[in-house]
Amino acid sequence: SEKHHDAQLGLLRELDSSSEKYRLNSGEVSLLKGEYSKAKGILLELVDEIDVTHPFYARATHMLADIAHAKGDELGYMYYLALSAISDTKCATLEVTSLQELGKMLFKHEDVERAHNYLSIALKNAVDCNVSLRIIQTSQAIPYIENAHRAELQASQRRIYTFIILMAVLIVVLGLVALLVKKKNIQLKSMAVNLEEANKTKDVYITQFLNLCSIYMDKLTQFNKMVNRKISAGKVEDLFKLTKSGKFIEEQSEEFYEVFDDAFLHIYPTFVDDVNSLLDPERRIILKEGEKLNTDLRILALMRLGIDDTSRIAQMLNYSVYTIYTYRNKFKARAVDRDGFEKNVMGIKSIS
Repeated sequence: SEKHHDAQLGLLRELDSSSEKYRLNSGEVSLLKGEYSKAKGILLELVDEIDVTHPFYARATHMLADIAHAKGDELGYMYYLALSAISDTKCATLEVTSLQELGKMLFKHEDVERAHNYLSIALKNAVDCNVSLRIIQTSQAIPYIENAHRAELQASQRRIYTFIILMAVLIVVLGLVALLVKKKNIQLKSMAVNLEEANKTKDVYITQFLNLCSIYMDKLTQFNKMVNRKISAGKVEDLFKLTKSGKFIEEQSEEFYEVFDDAFLHIYPTFVDDVNSLLDPERRIILKEGEKLNTDLRILALMRLGIDDTSRIAQMLNYSVYTIYTYRNKFKARAVDRDGFEKNVMGIKSIS
């Protein structure tokens, strides 16, 4: 105002022109007259020469902030307000206009948390020093900032809750993945064990097969030598009687059955019990003492191995086709599920 300006001019005439007080008031007079460049030059020179804890530092930087604000320099305005507020804080000045204005500017630039903190301190200091105007000015801004601060806190809480939920979901997903991996590892280990057992079974089966081939090659060699001897000695009649009696074939069949029974039961150790579970309780197979398999079970064993042709089974067991056909029909008659009996036999599991 004009009176303020006249008072400052009157004060200047009373001050020593070399004093800091004179330079501060001179800068203020230039500011009031709108001579911003001159005022800024005087005040910057003063600020450079005095310490931040000097009583004039806060006032000089606040006037520099007013100059920046008048020129539309918001960054400069906030910068000099911050310097002024720092000086007020270090000098323990409670009439903190700079902190109040800085809080409003921070709120304008959406730095809600810092604005809330600065204005809360400004209001407390205004109350402590009982400056009514500052209390009113700060109180008018506080509700808006409180609402914005509360909204920001709620948004932050929502983000935290969302993050917690996402973390919980992630933990559950990771737990499920870990369980699936563990289950897969167990399955792989089980498959490895089964494969190892299957390999052992295969080795045993191959060994039994080779033993059977070796036995038959030896028997064929012996039979060939015996035939040669009989023919050389002119005993053709003895040779005819031997082949006609069928004793030789019977002996070879018994050896085949023994080797076959051992090999098959090594692969299907519960085969007899599994077959009996498919038959009526009153008509189940009862083996004689020392028997591993009988004719009934050998027919089913060959079927389980995939040999389903009746003539092929008859050839391997040295029976007629009619006999094998009769056995198969009798089995169906004894079965719990007659129509599905042979299919159920094919479903009997091996040790692997």
